[in-house]
Order: sequence, then structure tokens, then C-alpha cells
Amino acid sequence: MTVRGRFITFEGIDGAGKSTQIAVVSNALRGRALPVVITREPGGTAVGEALREVILHQPMGIGTETLLMFAARAEHLERVIRPALAEGTWVLCDRFTDATYAYQSGGRGMSAERIGELEQWVHPDLQPDLTLLFDVPPDVAAQRLARARSADRFENEQVDFFARVRNAYLERARSQPQRFIVIDGTQPAEVIGARLGELMQRWNG
Repeated sequence: MTVRGRFITFEGIDGAGKSTQIAVVSNALRGRALPVVITREPGGTAVGEALREVILHQPMGIGTETLLMFAARAEHLERVIRPALAEGTWVLCDRFTDATYAYQSGGRGMSAERIGELEQWVHPDLQPDLTLLFDVPPDVAAQRLARARSADRFENEQVDFFARVRNAYLERARSQPQRFIVIDGTQPAEVIGARLGELMQRWNG
């Protein structure tokens, strides 16, 4: 019988540096001879990537935005995440449903209860085994984003938006400490990477 893979998600406000560390975690797991797939949300599938372009670059209402996030997620779960886990592959995902609670609820004001209803519809039986939350103050993240060549409509939001998103993330981490590890994203990338490498050498979910 194949042992189920582990599902690790990477969360944080734009500019927190989480994407940089996915490769570090992947290398550490592959060093243990574990099969790994790296994916992202919104995205991860042909449908998801097409929806990602719409979500990131087209103006829309908050209801539309939230529904599109879950539409992309449903496809992602069916095509990538669930099959990989069933095969024993470890899935590393850049954002998942915690991001919807943080951005669409915390940032934009969508009802958390409504998001919960969609969550129960799309993945009632599946949560990440581990969520790494990279935490940075919004002003630090803004400085990092200012160096980017182009920005999408989320990255173009004001600092107070990211403050709300950050607070929503931290509240979720406080409410689910068994799943979240909060990482100080202001540390040098190599320091964070070393810590994560050590963690992945011993963590098995």
C-alpha cells in the first residue's frame, strides 16, 4: 500500500519571500529521496493558469474574485494535488485556501463564513499537513515589491491592505498552531533556508 504524500503550503503577504524558500524545502526533501512536486495557486493546471491571468490582471468584484479562486483550486485539487498525494508524492504549494481567508476576507472584506462554505464544498476532507507562514511587516514587503519590474493588481494594493492580510494570516496561525509554523521573513534568506533545511531533514508530518 502506497503511503500518502505530505501536503506543505507556503503562505505570506506579497513580498514576504516565501517563493524563494520553496526550492530550499524541495531540495531538502529530495535529499531524503522523497518524490516532490512544486505547484502554486492560483494556477498549477492549464485552467488554473488561465484563471490566474484573469484574477491578477482584470478588475472584478470580490464575489467573482473569490469564486474564481475556488474554481482554480477545484481543478488544481482534481488534476494535481490529490493524485500526487495518493501516489506518495509530497506536494509543495505556493498558497492555498489560507490565502483566500487572508486576501479575500481579511484584505477585501468577504465574509469568512462564505469562504468556509466554499472550502467545505471544494475540499472538506483535505487540509495541509504543514503551513509555513512567512511573516514580514507590510512596509518591508512594499520595499521589496517596489524593486519588481511589474506588479499585478494585488501587489499594487496599499500598505493598509497588506496590514489587514497579514493580521488575518497571523490570526489563522494562532487558531491552528498544530499546522502553522510562523517564520520571521525579515531574516536573511540564507538563515531562513538553513532553518527550513534542518526542519525538513526530520519532519514527517
